Amino acid sequence: MSGVIQGFGVIGAIVLVGYVLGRSEVLGDSGRDVLAKISFYVGTPALLLQMLSESDVRVLFSTPLLVTALSTFAAAALFVLVALWRRWNIRRTTIGALCSSYVNAGNLGIPVAVYVLGDASLVAPVMLFQLLVMTPIGLTVIDYAQSGEQSSAWSRVLAPFKNPIVICSLLGVSLSLLGWRIPGPVSEPLTLLGHLSVPTVLLAFGISLRGSQLPAGGTERWPVLLSVGLKSFVHPVIAWAIGAGLFGMHGAPLFAAVVISALPAAQNLFVYASRYKVGVRLARESILLSTILSVPVLVTVTALLG
Repeated sequence: MSGVIQGFGVIGAIVLVGYVLGRSEVLGDSGRDVLAKISFYVGTPALLLQMLSESDVRVLFSTPLLVTALSTFAAAALFVLVALWRRWNIRRTTIGALCSSYVNAGNLGIPVAVYVLGDASLVAPVMLFQLLVMTPIGLTVIDYAQSGEQSSAWSRVLAPFKNPIVICSLLGVSLSLLGWRIPGPVSEPLTLLGHLSVPTVLLAFGISLRGSQLPAGGTERWPVLLSVGLKSFVHPVIAWAIGAGLFGMHGAPLFAAVVISALPAAQNLFVYASRYKVGVRLARESILLSTILSVPVLVTVTALLG
């Protein structure tokens, strides 16, 4: 489990730096928002454009990824069903559904894949699926709901395509399908800008913890508990049931699918919530609690299936 410990250590160190920055107020009151916007408008789009343009999108068509996709949609759908019953806001529900199903395939997924699964490539299809399918769907719903009834239908249709993350994802996929590579003079600055994505997210997350209440309290208590329960416990169980029961998977492929589904909610969901100013506390606390719980969950999964 050294991979899990290493991944958590890296994330925790940068979040701690962000927390110290928040406590010292070095960046002022707007520091968190500025960092979140840098990630949303600059770092993440640059990272996605380069990564997707260099990826083989054909890896999306595989049985293990189908298990991941079905379990992801199932976990998100369960949150949406409860939200409909409780009449929660659409945009807030979208953030909660993502927190219930969108795994931290980058910061934690890569070291876990290397040290626990023995193959870093196993997490690549999951990253592509989330970037090409889950992110556009989630942001499109938020954009569409945010546009409101006062806007024309055409404006609401075009709203998602004004989103830099969606635009760069589509452009990266197009370059990959065409077999085109980004020229070196363009690729190098993109690489530098892409390196901003993860640290700015983690720093902004750390700053947001300053003065925050204990997790799972107040008005966001039940959405947080629901999303954490789905992400930490239900999602891995659904992945196991679909893989073993529906597709007859066993051994290493089934183990990999369940381990990946047991990863906690991704930090970039906090950036999305901050950018749209909806469900910020829901995202922050869901990410924090699911990250803490993922340690015993991953240990249990490894003991049972590894």
